Amino acid sequence: MPGISIIQTAADQYTVRVRDDKSSTVYNVRVREADVQRLAPETDAARLIEESFRFLLEREPKESILSTFDLPVISKYFPEYEEEIRSRFS
Repeated sequence: MPGISIIQTAADQYTVRVRDDKSSTVYNVRVREADVQRLAPETDAARLIEESFRFLLEREPKESILSTFDLPVISKYFPEYEEEIRSRFS
């Protein structure tokens, strides 16, 4: 599994870097506190983002992930996301 690093750049904005042996890719992700409370209230935004990227990387290569997105948009492409992410934190 590639390495994932997360840096908070504003109140609800994060820069995520995913690295593997060949390259790294950078993403800009927005996560509102309401998203954290709805999806994984027992954790924080950075941990939710990390696990969400693990979820995505299980389903597609890092180069296929949108470069900028709001975290809830994952459900548009993967309808099972919310249920799966909640189960990972329960």
